[in-house]
Amino acid sequence: MISQESLFHVNLITLFPEIFPGILGHSLIGKAHEKNIWSYATINIRDFAVDSYGTVDDVPFGGGAGMILRPDVIQAAIRSIPNRTGPLIYFTPRGQSLTQNLVKSLIQHPSLTLLCGRYEGVDERIFQHYDVLEISLGDFILTNGDIPAFALLDACIRLLPGVIGKQESLQNESFESGLLEHPLYTKPVSWEGLDVPEILRSGHHGKIDAWRHNESIKVTRQRRPDLWIDYLKNKLK
Repeated sequence: MISQESLFHVNLITLFPEIFPGILGHSLIGKAHEKNIWSYATINIRDFAVDSYGTVDDVPFGGGAGMILRPDVIQAAIRSIPNRTGPLIYFTPRGQSLTQNLVKSLIQHPSLTLLCGRYEGVDERIFQHYDVLEISLGDFILTNGDIPAFALLDACIRLLPGVIGKQESLQNESFESGLLEHPLYTKPVSWEGLDVPEILRSGHHGKIDAWRHNESIKVTRQRRPDLWIDYLKNKLK
C-alpha cells in the first residue's frame, strides 16, 4: 500500500485516514492498485497533535467562527513524509480550476502529496512557507478536502498506462479534443419510441466519425459556449 515502486504514488495528509482508499479501492482504479500501478500512504494529522488531547487546530486570530488547522501541526505532518517529491496540493475555492489539462500535467510526476483540509481551513502561513498548488473543483463549498482528493485521484489514475484497457476510450472523451463528447447509444435499437440514429447502425466508419464530430460541436455550442469559444481560438493558433 505504501510502495514507492509503483508507477504513481500519493501521500494523503488527512484527519480521517480510515476513509481511504474508499471508492478508489473498487472497479478499474481498485484493480490498478492491486497491480501496483499506483500506491498511497496516509498521514494522520492527529498523530502530530500538540497535546495529549489530540489538538490540531485553534480559534482564528481576529475572531470569527470555526477552527483553523495549526501550521506547526501541518508542517510536522508534511515533514514526516520520507523523500517527498512532486507537488503539494491543497483544495480550496480560491485555487485554479481542476481541468483535464491540469490532470495530465499532474500524472507527469511520480508522486503527489494531497493536504486534505477540514474545519475552516489551514493557517495561511503554510502557503507562505511552502510552494502549494491550490486547486478548486468548482464554485461551491465542501466540509472537507478528502472528497476532492477522491475526485482528483480518480481523474489522474485512470490516465495511467494499464488502467483502462482501450486507450481509444480516453482519446474520444470530453475535453480531449476541446469539445464535449458526442451522444452515446447502445441496445435496444428502439426504446420508448426513440431510435438509435441510423448512421450509427450503418457500419460506415467514416460517416460515423463525421456524425460524432458534428454532434460534439453541436452539444458543446449549446451546453458550454465557453468551451466552444476556446475551441475556436485554439483552432486559429
